Parts: sequence; structure tokens; C-alpha cells
Amino acid sequence: MKYNRWDDSKIDTTLFLQLQDLSTILSDNTDLKFEYRYGSFIDISDKRVTGSSFWDITNQEKKENGYKTDVFLRTIGTLKYSYLPAMKTYLEEVNQSSLPGFATQLFTLLEDLRLEEIIKRKRPGTKRNFVTRTDYLKHYFETQLATNVTKSYPLDELFCLIYLVLQADKPDPTFPKANEQQLHQLKIVKPILYRAFEAKNTNDTAEIAKQIWLPLEKAYKDMINVYFTFPIAHIENNEENTLFDELTRTDELENDDKEDVDNEHNEYFDERFSTWHTENQNSDRKQNFLQFDLEAGTKTSIIGSGTRETEDGDQAMGTVQGSSGQSDNNDYSETETVEEQGAVEGNQSSKPFYGEENKHAVAIIKKAAPPSTEDQRIYQENVRTIQSYKRRLASTIEKSLEHKMNTPRKDLVMGRLSKKLLPIVTDENPRVFYKKSEESNDIDAVFTLLVDCSASMYNKMVEAKRGVILFHEVLNQLKIPHSIIGFWEDANDVKERYQPNYFHYIHSYTDSFYKNTGAKIMQLEPEEDNRDGFSIRVITEELAARREKHKFLLVFSDGEPAATNYDQNGIIDTNVAVAEARKKGIDVIGMFLADGEIDEREDLIMKNIYGNQRLMIPSVDQLPEHFAPLLKKLLLRTI
Repeated sequence: MKYNRWDDSKIDTTLFLQLQDLSTILSDNTDLKFEYRYGSFIDISDKRVTGSSFWDITNQEKKENGYKTDVFLRTIGTLKYSYLPAMKTYLEEVNQSSLPGFATQLFTLLEDLRLEEIIKRKRPGTKRNFVTRTDYLKHYFETQLATNVTKSYPLDELFCLIYLVLQADKPDPTFPKANEQQLHQLKIVKPILYRAFEAKNTNDTAEIAKQIWLPLEKAYKDMINVYFTFPIAHIENNEENTLFDELTRTDELENDDKEDVDNEHNEYFDERFSTWHTENQNSDRKQNFLQFDLEAGTKTSIIGSGTRETEDGDQAMGTVQGSSGQSDNNDYSETETVEEQGAVEGNQSSKPFYGEENKHAVAIIKKAAPPSTEDQRIYQENVRTIQSYKRRLASTIEKSLEHKMNTPRKDLVMGRLSKKLLPIVTDENPRVFYKKSEESNDIDAVFTLLVDCSASMYNKMVEAKRGVILFHEVLNQLKIPHSIIGFWEDANDVKERYQPNYFHYIHSYTDSFYKNTGAKIMQLEPEEDNRDGFSIRVITEELAARREKHKFLLVFSDGEPAATNYDQNGIIDTNVAVAEARKKGIDVIGMFLADGEIDEREDLIMKNIYGNQRLMIPSVDQLPEHFAPLLKKLLLRTI
């Protein structure tokens, strides 16, 4: 868990995923990622589009519409309708100006207004979003106008006046609190400003902005505040006319020279290469195949425009490139690994198997050691403290199973004849038979309990173990397969492309019924960081492979995920991991262990990760009395 009292920001996972989907769909580029940043811009080099943290406000409707319109402006507007050469030229001129902040923000304001009209015309459904955006910004700049007047920031004051004039509901708005100097300057620039509504392209926007800020250089110092950021990051790296063209650009050859070929003195080689097909496996000799990946080369005079008929040997190359098989050489399947248990690295393909945030995460399995005499003593003491919860819970489940076995199934079309024969007279299709239930009294379910072993569990682990013991004792008595796993990331061993994540297997599905092994639970200890999304995905694979009808994954945690390069997107990644597990038919329940009181921030974090399937426990010493009802509810669901 990570908690910074200076940073109390909250991540709305539902909204974030909506914005990510919007960014991908509207840009028609699956590699473009959405991020929260200071300012809204699009960055093709780093493949991201950002929403301004300015919209991180309490009003949910305005917050959603603000972020969505940022995405609309960048993925529909800037991406396709802003002209890069004009923007580059404008920035070169701005860099020579004494008012770069004002000139940059003025251009962004005017260009966004032009793009907004294009977007509303192309996609009428966005009008409502932009109305909310404009209403909020108008109120904001009215407030900022008064602040800038009080603080004597003249150019900031003029910028606020420019925005309010452009968005005014009447032709000639008045601003009684503004200074005379700024009102006079506003009167001068108004005719130029109103031409912004007629701007047809980025060149027009740049020209209008330039005509406004150039005369102001002698009279004003640059702005203090930053209201808008330039809409394109790393614009100097882009070569095409629009960002959309840049996204779809195909690079030419690195060189443009041409080879001169002397056809009269060409050498001819007659070489035989073996091919493969089902009737000739060439099993008695080596098989060689050639493959060339041409990234840079020289143009030749060889004719390449004509088509070629398929030859018998073509399928050989297709087979080699299109499939893979197990090799007899360099077989490391039996090699010992870290902790002599095993390290399983996530799929490092173009789309990481465990998510982009976990592409360098490595799963390391650690087995629990045989329990010591002291562990067994402490375990038995804890068992006595939860004995009443265990007895009531197990008794309830056993009685429910017995009732289900003995309750006859009624109203059947065949079986034993019932004593109630009235339906023969009253019903067209009477059902007057019954059967005694002979169903198995076994519960068709499997459980996994993931225990957060991050350093923040230091003061909670002793009491948390009581909840884990209750979990194990009840399921052990009911003969329900279950596993108990502690998880953490070793921050001390993290490298640039290596993030070791440990899975401490206290009990596995196969040994959970063994006698006198419960004391291994006492080996759970607080360690380092926690990468929850990765851990949930790894365990989801195990649960998904089980044959039981009901599958449950319970996560003991004390809050927000925190690991290397995981702070900002940890909640989002964990939420996605939970959603993926639920799509596979696994019930995922998050259990929050507080320090005595649950505040609004902690509840919101857990809600953003687990939704309504969360259990908030005010104090860790109350864990058994809160955990027992949840376990009872889940078990009754399986009967």
C-alpha cells in the first residue's frame, strides 16, 4: 500500500477505462494510451493522449465531460485537422517573442475553438459535452479575472477577458471590475479576435494569434498562469502535414543510391537447396532454410513488378515461419530456478500477457517450509480464539448440505407417485411425481486466498493471520480445496527490466487437507511492495484451470497497490485484472484491513478496484467476525 498525505488524488477506474477506449477508437490506433497529465496534448512519439488534471473536480458530470472533450479535441481535432508545418512555424516565431506563454496559450485557445466546431459538425453527439465544458470554463475564467485584477497580473487579466469575449452569450459583454488598460486593449483586439470564428485552417489561427500578441510585446510582461498547454508534444519529431499522416507514415529506404549491374559479366550459380513436404522429410540430412529481413538496402535493376507462380518449395518456408515446436536441444525445463522453486517470466511479446504495466514483472514461487514447534504452538493458540466462529460456520454449512440431500424434488413427470393427486383434475399437464434427492454432499467449489505481504502490513499481519486461520480451518473441515498465498515485490532486487514478484505458497490445492500443516500460515510476514494486478493475473490462471463449478479469489489487502513504476496506474491495472478474472467465471472479493477507521478515500480506492464486491473491515482485530459472514455467504452460494 502507498499513501501520500500530500497527494490525495482519486482515480476513477470506470472513467479512466472509458477515456482509454475513446482514445483508441477515435484515433483508430490501439497503441495510443490515455494518461492524466498537467494539460491536454497528444504525443505521437510516446504514443499517448492526455487529459488535463484541471478536470479533477468533485462534480462528476463536469469532470466526465471535461475529460471527454479533451480526448475529442486531441483524437478527432488535433490528430486530423491541425496543420503541423503551420504550428512549427508559429512556435519558431514564438520562441523569439518576449511573450511565449501568452502566445502559446492564445494559439491553443483559438485552435481549440476552431476544432470544436469541426468536431460538433462531424459528431453531433458531442455537443452536450462541449456545452458543459464551456459553462464550467466561463465560470472559471470569471473567477480568474477577479483574481488577476486583485493580484495585478495584467496580461493574465487580458487573457481571461479574451476567453470571456469569445464565449460570450451577447455581442458586447461588459466587465466592470477589469482595469481600464486591459479593457482598452481588449477593444483594440476585438475585431481581430472575432475573425477566429471564420478561421478555416491552422494557418488562419496562427495568423490571428500573431496579430494579437505582436503589438503587446512592448506594453506587457509575459503571463504568470498556465491555463492551456500546446496541443502537440515533441512536434519537432513529426515530418508529415498532420499527426494522422504521421501515424500512418511508412519510412523510405535509409539510402537512395542505385546499384549498377553489368549484365554481360554476371556470374551464374547453380545451387541445389532441399525443401520439405510430407512425402519427403529429409530426415537423413540437415535441413536449411533462408530468411531475409530487409530494413535498409540498395536499389537494383532487377525486375520486381511482375507476378510469380507458386512453386512446390514455397510451402516449406510458410511452414517454418507460421508454426513452432519443441526443440530437443537446450531443454531447460528441469533447470533449478530462483529459491530452488521456479521463476516464471511473463509473456514479453508486443502485447505483454500480464498487462503493459507488468511487462518486466517476473513471478517467483516460494514454498512454505515445514512448520516449527513454535509455529505449531502459536497456531493452536490462534485456533482456540476462532473456534466459535469456525464451529458456527461449519455447522451452518453442514446442515444446509444435509437439508438439500434429504429434501425431495417435487412436481416431476416421473418418479414416485405423490399423495397430492388434485393436479390430475385441475391441470392439463399434471406433475404428481417426486424423487428423493441423492445428490452428493460435497461442495463443488475452490478457493484461493491472496494475502498482501507488503511492508505496510507490519502492524496488521499478526491479526490478519487469525482470519487466514479461520479460512483454512473451515474449508479444511468441509473438505473444500483451497490455497493460501502471500504476495509481494522485492524492491531491493528490482532492476530496469526485472521486477521480481514472490508468491509464497503456504497451502496449495493438493496439500490443503493434510493434517498438522495449518501452522505454516505463521510463516506469512510483511516484506516489500505489492503489485496487485500482476499477482491477481497469475493466480487467475491457476483458478481458471480448475474443474470446480464455483471459483473464488479473496484478496486480503490494506489499500492501494504500490510498486516500482506502478504508483499512478496501479489501481487501473488491478481493476482491469479483477475484471478479466470475473470474465473467466471467478468471483473476486477484495477485503480491506484498516487501522481503526475507514475514511472516504480508502473506501473509494477499494470501490474503484473491486466495485461492490469488497469487504471493508474497520479494525484488523475484528477480522474474524467480519470474515465469517462473508465466507458463509459464499459457501451457501455453492450449495
